[in-house]
Amino acid sequence: MRPSDTNALARDTYTGASTSVQIKCPEDVSGIERIMLVAQGDLQRLLSAFLARTITIDCVHSNTGPRGPGASPQNPVCQARQVHLKCGQRILCIATSSVTVTSPECERLLLDERFALGQIFRHLRTYPEFSLLHVDAQLVNGKRELRRKYKLETEGIMCEILEIFPDRDMFSRGETWLDETVSDGKPAT
Repeated sequence: MRPSDTNALARDTYTGASTSVQIKCPEDVSGIERIMLVAQGDLQRLLSAFLARTITIDCVHSNTGPRGPGASPQNPVCQARQVHLKCGQRILCIATSSVTVTSPECERLLLDERFALGQIFRHLRTYPEFSLLHVDAQLVNGKRELRRKYKLETEGIMCEILEIFPDRDMFSRGETWLDETVSDGKPAT
């Protein structure tokens, strides 16, 4: 099976006996970075597996539009939010999202129970449709940064997300990177 969009940045194809994931990204992107770039609502889980530690979500801000009698396609509820995926005091990823919910269940999970986006998909037991929109690697304040913009969508919820991995050394150095401290003795962020 092949997606019809040949311009897609990521293609995940399979047959009954094979799987192939192709991604258009900068040449210096490592294997573990490619895995994270094609994460489909399970980035927190993958980071936890990679680092063998608990990954938490800290909400930096969220702004929710008006809520009516219940989210529906005719009465969507929208939220703009930013979260940090963290391991201890280290920021692994900054995720800025625009979320639209169109079902009462997704509205309850997001706004009342305050589920993280990945946990909503896991709770719904669904694999969202994934579209990788942009990948970029650059040097920012002396650190190698990796960014991706993508969309996740399933019945009841649609998310457009910009993720920034502020220090790509995390992927090459793993736990050593996590345990480093800055010169003032405080954990690095």
